[in-house]
Amino acid sequence: MIKAVIFDLDGTLLNREESLKIFISNQYERLNESLYQLPKEEYVQRFIELDNHGYVWKDKVYKQLIREFSIQGITCEELLEDYLNNFKENCVPFPNVLETLERLKQNNFLIGMITNGKGQFQMDNMKALEIDKYIDTILISDWEGVKKPDPTIFRRACERLKVDPEECVFIGDHPKNDVKAAKEVGMKGVWKNNRQWEKVKADYVMDELDEIQTIIQHLNSVSS
Repeated sequence: MIKAVIFDLDGTLLNREESLKIFISNQYERLNESLYQLPKEEYVQRFIELDNHGYVWKDKVYKQLIREFSIQGITCEELLEDYLNNFKENCVPFPNVLETLERLKQNNFLIGMITNGKGQFQMDNMKALEIDKYIDTILISDWEGVKKPDPTIFRRACERLKVDPEECVFIGDHPKNDVKAAKEVGMKGVWKNNRQWEKVKADYVMDELDEIQTIIQHLNSVSS
């Protein structure tokens, strides 16, 4: 019987790619006095390429941008500080995020969050999406001292929710860090399709978040 639903954040609840495009465009405008010699389209496109779907930390991204484009008048530390302070203002959720979380709570499911990243940064993003109030336990790799796909962080979430792994569904967009890792500790692994990978070995694949209700009903009907 499924008792808990645990989510990844970036690429699952937070539409990170859309949020990043909006942020980096706004950053260029905000810091135009230092960046004006570089065409906006080039700055935005190269940032997105270097970011690599969030798997390259931004200090490296900004250092590379400064080197490639010979940016002067602003440091990578200042650009990074702007990112840390302002990304949250550009957060875009996927469709049906709040409705899905609300319905899960109404149906008495526990809700967890496991996300890699910087602690306060990720927490600020959750608050910007207004999802933090629905979540019973939040594990952020920076604060936990361990990150996905390490099984420790998945087991720790179960302990805090007081459920067994077999009573959990984990939903994420990364085949290895999310789906495979969750399945290996005994959870049901659901892949949030982002069309970046193909042939992901998941228990279920979903395109929209509100499909989770149907998935849980199927799982519970099979186990009963």
